[in-house]
Amino acid sequence: MAGTRKIAKQKGDVAVPPTRPGRVQIQRICPELDCGRFPPKRQLGATVGVWADIFADAHDVVRAAVRTMAPGAKRWVETELEAVGNDRWHGEFEVDALGCWQFTIVGWIDRFGSWRSELTRKVDGGQTDLASELLEGAALLGVKSLTLEEALGDTLELPTERESETTLAAPRELIVDRVRAVFGAWYELFPRSFGGFAGVERVLPKLAELGFDVVYLTPIHPIGRSHRKGKNNTLLAVADDPGSPWAIGGLEGGHAAIHPDLGTFDDFDRLVARAGELGLDIALDLALQCSPDHPWLREHPDWFNRRPDGTLKYAENPPKRYQDIYNLNFDSESWRELWAAVREFVLFWVRHGVKIFRVDNPHTKPIAFWEWLIRDVQTAHPDTIFLAEAFTRPVVMATLAKAGFSQSYTYFTWRNTKAELQEYMMQLTSNEMLEFFRPNFFANTPDILHGFLQVGGRPAFEARLVLAATLAPTYGIYSGFENCENAPVREGSEEYLDSEKYETKRRALDGPLLPLVARLNAARRANPALRQLAGLRFLETENEQLIAYAKVDGANAVLVCVSLDPKVAHEGVVVVPADLGLSASFPVHDVLTDETFTWNTGRNYVKLEPGKRQAHVFQVGS
Repeated sequence: MAGTRKIAKQKGDVAVPPTRPGRVQIQRICPELDCGRFPPKRQLGATVGVWADIFADAHDVVRAAVRTMAPGAKRWVETELEAVGNDRWHGEFEVDALGCWQFTIVGWIDRFGSWRSELTRKVDGGQTDLASELLEGAALLGVKSLTLEEALGDTLELPTERESETTLAAPRELIVDRVRAVFGAWYELFPRSFGGFAGVERVLPKLAELGFDVVYLTPIHPIGRSHRKGKNNTLLAVADDPGSPWAIGGLEGGHAAIHPDLGTFDDFDRLVARAGELGLDIALDLALQCSPDHPWLREHPDWFNRRPDGTLKYAENPPKRYQDIYNLNFDSESWRELWAAVREFVLFWVRHGVKIFRVDNPHTKPIAFWEWLIRDVQTAHPDTIFLAEAFTRPVVMATLAKAGFSQSYTYFTWRNTKAELQEYMMQLTSNEMLEFFRPNFFANTPDILHGFLQVGGRPAFEARLVLAATLAPTYGIYSGFENCENAPVREGSEEYLDSEKYETKRRALDGPLLPLVARLNAARRANPALRQLAGLRFLETENEQLIAYAKVDGANAVLVCVSLDPKVAHEGVVVVPADLGLSASFPVHDVLTDETFTWNTGRNYVKLEPGKRQAHVFQVGS
């Protein structure tokens, strides 16, 4: 054609997209972790809030929805989102099944809504010649004619076509766990110190009566004899030294075997069944390490680290040395077989009714391995819970939680001052951490006897118990805590003198702190505010040795004040701010003593004295 000229395509020009891209933009999605790399977590029955920035170019009206798919479902369920201002949209859906949910967000241009919005603005602006606009509306509706009254009324059957529909490039995932993954009280014990499985079974009713939810057993497998540790971690064991349960494996078998001194598989199955009748979970220790006598040393020698001279490399964490333990080599050429073997014995214990695993030192194994194992196990058994015992760098602990661990040990044991506790809790309750990191506040462990407990006597144990039980929805104690056991192996060490890791104790549930444990656990179950991590607010006390905070969940509120000094009495105030939502004057019931007081918005006098009263835990209201 005259007057036209063909434009030559230049080398390197980008081809025009074969299909028209959607005009709707979907950004800043919540909940989301690392741009969708990891799934956030929720508990069964939760209402999940969804937010996103959703908009389009020009002035067209946008609509949006969230689509959800429950585990095992074949179809998406769609719920419209609501615009809440500034191009931000919000909606909700309930999660009523365990496992991995999927959700995505869809946005589209509402062509009729856009037309009606423009028409309304013209009417409001005083424009009267709207014949062309009404013809346009009639065409959108597929009718011959349309009056202004009909166009602006609410009787029309609106079109359902979606123009320029846009969805996320990939659905997001959401892991839904049972409530035990979020809330529970743990009691850790060595089965051999209670008389084996039969002895543990005898104390289950008492543990349930005390309000515990999980009974965590240290490793129950055969213990190696080669390089067995003696009392107080000595290198030479005498004939009757039982060895460390973490030196797993002997002539009787490995990780899928039971130490014969503890009982039989029938005894274990009966223990698990009885626990279930009482509403308790039995948790097993999952330690991926072997004694020199573990069958895997003979059957799979390539699964272990060797030095250039061919000798095996035992486990070390300087200055700690574990001559009775060999670590598995996850860089082995046979790593696939190793992964599969671990999966098999985990599922073996799941088939025996175990649905909670406390995982020893997961940060020393590949994170990709845990992501695979936990997802694989939970796909078939979504009620399974994994607790990460990782005291390491914060980013590693966080990544383990993102990769699938249901709960995590924390730095709580080493946070003892008011400033340390407040700073740490603010980290744990930040918006992002709440999406994936569920802390388990163990007040002590067989490896950790903090100096505060060593020098503070019973008041120190009371303070730490109250803090653990009221700051976190999940907490735990290791047996001996209720007896205020506080003797270190030597000054400056956090190891116990005559550690139960290397000898058998004669345990009984008779410690003087058990009544306090029972009251705290009862209060935790009675108050929704104590069953969640969110809703925490620190309160002014005008005394650095007094820490106070409020936990609030809807109409339920709990006020806590703890003295951090186990030696000296302290006076102060607890300032209840007006924006906490409480009335000017209100009754408070101390769940630790059954006393009732009247408190006020503003300043409230408190005095806490070691040996008499180490803390207040007030349930607001009569």
